[in-house]
Amino acid sequence: MRLFLPTLAADKVTDITPELIRSIGGSALLLDVDNTLAPHGSQVPFPGAAEWTRRMRDAGIKIIIMSNNFKKRVEPFAKKLGLPFISCSMKPLPGMYLNAVSSLGAERGDAVVVGDQVFTDILGANIARLKSILLTPRGEESSLSFSVRRALEKPVRKKIAEDKRFKG
Repeated sequence: MRLFLPTLAADKVTDITPELIRSIGGSALLLDVDNTLAPHGSQVPFPGAAEWTRRMRDAGIKIIIMSNNFKKRVEPFAKKLGLPFISCSMKPLPGMYLNAVSSLGAERGDAVVVGDQVFTDILGANIARLKSILLTPRGEESSLSFSVRRALEKPVRKKIAEDKRFKG
């Protein structure tokens, strides 16, 4: 199960502070989009998400968006936030995680992956030996594949909820 466990867990992205990132040795963030920064498929960020990205950058935290979505989905969203991005990242495969870290001029030990999915965001971070923060999914996901993945995540999320080590 360890391969599926994050470094920390948080309810939503805006709960993460620069101090929290620094407390786990981080200075660079690799952010998912859907159910992390915006509702699934939306070009409109969650309330406070745009301001949060500005505060993080103002605090010296480097940020890149890393998504499995196509460029046509990710690019307009990233432009709204003024962030670099990697689309079609093939998470959980580690290659693009390491590419994202390198593109930020960061080291592996500085990077923290933030996302809402255990089997993409967190698994990929662990395979690439990066820190991670698992978020509570925010929004509706109607596909069968999401329903299956969320059902499979339940034991991991239960363990996280019961174990205070994961709370930021």
